[in-house]
Amino acid sequence: MTTTRYLHALDAVKHDQAEGAQKEVLDQALAQVGFIPNMYANMVNAPAVLSTYLFGYARFRSESGLTPAEQEVVFLAISAANGCSYCTAAHSMIADKKSGVSADVLQAIRGGQPIPDARLAALHALTTEMVRSQGRPAPAILQAFLDAGYQERDVLYIILAMAVKTLSNFSNHAFATEVDPAFAAYRVA
Repeated sequence: MTTTRYLHALDAVKHDQAEGAQKEVLDQALAQVGFIPNMYANMVNAPAVLSTYLFGYARFRSESGLTPAEQEVVFLAISAANGCSYCTAAHSMIADKKSGVSADVLQAIRGGQPIPDARLAALHALTTEMVRSQGRPAPAILQAFLDAGYQERDVLYIILAMAVKTLSNFSNHAFATEVDPAFAAYRVA
């Protein structure tokens, strides 16, 4: 029997008590998101971690060329492959409320079922394969991705998303981050 262990040496940083670099990056996060998610309050224990996350996340959103719905499919695929229930809940809410992912696609992704949109299915399959294979996708999965209309350049943005989600997913694993009330309706069972 294995026991799950979490880091307990660091407490979440409260925005109103933060100073210096922690305060600066939390102020930036507050401006971007409108609140301080529990994940950010943990990550900011090392300000460079949260700062790098926010920068990479913003660049993926603004430069990838993927639609908001495609971006969420990427983030959901990575978070699920990494077993991050916090990010799966957060990105499910964003997918549903902000990014225009259809209910049937979101339900299929969350349920591990076939995705009813061929293009999004190819994107999800490649992203999941990239995480599981540590960046060495099977040729057939990569070809299906390209055949769906994506470009080789898009693979690099999936890698950027993987880097960003590694920071958040692994931080959430380390701290057993509690899902924020804003995402609670999308909690993974």
